[in-house]
Amino acid sequence: MVPKQKIVILFFHPLLHKSRVNKELLRAVEDLDEVTVRIMYDLYPDFHINVSVEQELLLKHDVIVWQHPFYWYSAPSLLKEWIDLVFEHGFAYGKEGRALEGKKLISAITTGGRKEAYMATGPNRYSMRELLSPFEQTGALCRMNYLPPFVVHGTHLLNDDGIMLAGEKYRKVIQNLREDRFTPEEFLKHDYFNDIIA
Repeated sequence: MVPKQKIVILFFHPLLHKSRVNKELLRAVEDLDEVTVRIMYDLYPDFHINVSVEQELLLKHDVIVWQHPFYWYSAPSLLKEWIDLVFEHGFAYGKEGRALEGKKLISAITTGGRKEAYMATGPNRYSMRELLSPFEQTGALCRMNYLPPFVVHGTHLLNDDGIMLAGEKYRKVIQNLREDRFTPEEFLKHDYFNDIIA
């Protein structure tokens, strides 16, 4: 039997109480074994990140999930601070920085924009994958395998059933990652993890 992949979900949202969708995504995965969920704004409201604790957690997990709303084509500021401090030279990158080599990295994003808004002909002019390229390159520099993102589009348009469906899909994503069900070749064929599990 193949051992399950250990997953850590690092959830960055400064206003979780206002996010119906992210609450449901977390609820959908919080009971899964081999999955650790960390609510980062609760842990670090003052932005004083405990680098050694965060690095130790990364070493213990096979898959790192950055879950957050898509703010101004990027992420909430605590995620940037976390990357700046935790992915330090000599640990995550550089000649001797190989601690994260081979680990999987995925962005789990919520956004108010519809999927068609994220294309060359749409109002945002770029695809979601293109806009996430700084995160993908961060993973590449750290010798990690950046996977296609899981994205919930049009969050403000979703009714209760749509939100519950988003939670079910996210649970499926995390379960598939935990079971290590897909090959690198399959990831290369898709811009969204949503399409892989469809």
